[in-house]
Amino acid sequence: MSTMTVKDSKFASYATLLLRVGLGVGFLSAVADRLGLWGAFGQPNVEWGNFSRFLKYTHTLNWYLPAGMILPLGIIATGAEILFGLLLVVGWRTRVAALLSGLLLLTFGVSMTLALGIKAPLNFAVLTGIGGALLLASRESFPFSVDELLSRRTVPPFTER
Repeated sequence: MSTMTVKDSKFASYATLLLRVGLGVGFLSAVADRLGLWGAFGQPNVEWGNFSRFLKYTHTLNWYLPAGMILPLGIIATGAEILFGLLLVVGWRTRVAALLSGLLLLTFGVSMTLALGIKAPLNFAVLTGIGGALLLASRESFPFSVDELLSRRTVPPFTER
């Protein structure tokens, strides 16, 4: 009986691609929501609808911080989500982007748990996102990515043979 390891299969390549793009687009979609690009609050599938509603949610999760810290924290979180989302979608510096994404999601998950209880991060599959990001960070290669294209250029142009 022959066995096939997932690590060496085409299945793993497509799973890695799907995980990378799914995490990246998930971050970018959340940013689009807080910037009102998915519509106004109250429309189907719109969580915030604008940045001020997102900042109120940020304050709810970070109730222990002074009010003056909420705007910078919201901007930093949004910037991180844009950066990590773009890096993951194109697959550049994927391992670092995935690891930092996992840490960002862990921070969100802990904040959600402390402020709202364990059900909140479970409702938003935060633990799944953390696990996926850390699993992605542990991969050896990233098919269909800028990282893969750059790794093919490992031989310097003027080396002696």
